[in-house]
Amino acid sequence: MPKLFVEKTIEISAPASKVWDVLTSPEHTSEWAPEFSGGAEFHIESDWKPGSPVLWKDKDGNVIVEGNVTAVEPNAFLRFTVFDVRGKRPPVTEEDGITYELTEHAGKTTFRLFQGDFSVMTEGEKYHRLSAEVWGRVMPKVKALSEKEK
Repeated sequence: MPKLFVEKTIEISAPASKVWDVLTSPEHTSEWAPEFSGGAEFHIESDWKPGSPVLWKDKDGNVIVEGNVTAVEPNAFLRFTVFDVRGKRPPVTEEDGITYELTEHAGKTTFRLFQGDFSVMTEGEKYHRLSAEVWGRVMPKVKALSEKEK
């Protein structure tokens, strides 16, 4: 089966540092991460340093999804793995997980997102489709939050 990655891009009228903050601070992730939990309270915690844990937690503080930071360049590039703690972990490569790429030009930031490889998962095509739908709702939220109060 060929590799399956979700790839989405959006232009945001805000500096990369603001978009980075919206993508990484728990106060902001709590505003867009619930899209991944069907609307239930949800946020992401990490210090975003290489090798650090990335924990997706519900309102009670239970870890639902966990991973680790595999690459980071503040305000420009972030890659981390994601594993549902309720399932078995598929093998991963260096490019797997969620990747954020931020490119700033003339006060605007292009946010490129990659997630996958879904082909290594059981029912990978289904999860690829669902993930693409969720990111389709998350990207405009990240844009709105980033453009709010500069």
